[in-house]
Amino acid sequence: MEVIEIKSRWTGVLLYSGEHVDVKEAVEAAVKAGANLRGAYLRGAYLGGAYLGGANLCDAGLSGAYLGGAY
Repeated sequence: MEVIEIKSRWTGVLLYSGEHVDVKEAVEAAVKAGANLRGAYLRGAYLGGAYLGGANLCDAGLSGAYLGGAY
């Protein structure tokens, strides 16, 4: 596992940080913890099959991210 940080794509402010296997797991944990991911920089992230119910991803940078099967 490694520390994965999710930062704002606009300001660089840290939105979430934790030890996870990959970005998908980190995003799911952030959502579960109620983190506000508005404006998160997630470009190129593999989020296939991720559960994102209730996530605030407004203005998030998702260019090139894989969201196949994400809920």
